[in-house]
Amino acid sequence: MTLNAYLGPLRLPFLLLTPACLLVGLAVAHRAQAPLAGVRIALVLIGGLAAHVSVNAFNEYLDFRSGLDARTVRTPFSGGSGALPGRPDLAPFALLVAVGALGVTIAVGLYFVRLHGSELLPIGLLGVLLVLTYTTWLTRHPVLCLLAPGLGFGPLMVVGTEVALTGRYTATGLAASLVPLFLVSDLLLLNQFPDAEADRSVGRRHALIAWGPHRAAWLFAAFLACAYGALVVSVLAGALPLPAMVAGLTAPIAVVLAAGVVRHAADVPRLLRYMALNVVVCLVTPVLLATGLVLG
Repeated sequence: MTLNAYLGPLRLPFLLLTPACLLVGLAVAHRAQAPLAGVRIALVLIGGLAAHVSVNAFNEYLDFRSGLDARTVRTPFSGGSGALPGRPDLAPFALLVAVGALGVTIAVGLYFVRLHGSELLPIGLLGVLLVLTYTTWLTRHPVLCLLAPGLGFGPLMVVGTEVALTGRYTATGLAASLVPLFLVSDLLLLNQFPDAEADRSVGRRHALIAWGPHRAAWLFAAFLACAYGALVVSVLAGALPLPAMVAGLTAPIAVVLAAGVVRHAADVPRLLRYMALNVVVCLVTPVLLATGLVLG
């Protein structure tokens, strides 16, 4: 038994996305001049990471049980960790991790509800619902499957962090959350390209399956445009400070990315390099946005 086999269902490399998005919420709370106690920041990080671990582990367990893992060709960006097909005896452990991590997230959420009141409850309840239904139900509905990842890492995570640390909602938090909303939905959309046929075989019906690779590629490009468009509109409307435009530094990469995905929509091997670029955009842009919010 190796440590890697046990860590596989957590999908550790993918967890980098959580602190990148939480930084945006933390920066919004900083702009509100909220008292940022180290313990509360640590609890927000623990709760966010636990939620991400939970959805990853549920996905690993359910994909193994459905037989999907046996039909996918894994890439660095898709197809799961491969831990359970190699070690089927660890399936109960993956389920335990999923349930336990969700329990940690709920416990952290209840702490902040007790601290601030019921303001955080709608975000918390919706977050738990997303974790529990993503693999089993949302992946069978194209629009919901497309929006769910962005909703989780955008409005729920960014605004959730803001409310957990300040006890209130602001237009700045909502505006800032739109950038990761579109980027993270795009991240999952592009990562579905290598798995489309395998996903179809187990009854999934996400955007790629419902509308085909070429339309999905144009949808991907549109969501990238929406991420940067939301940034510009929010700054012009005064919801975000002018220095937040530093997040636009990744726009040239995004242009290359969109063009490449549209051009090679039906050629998965060529898409792999653009999947790597997509990860860069998805991680770096929220960090730059958080930097701009602090500087502003």
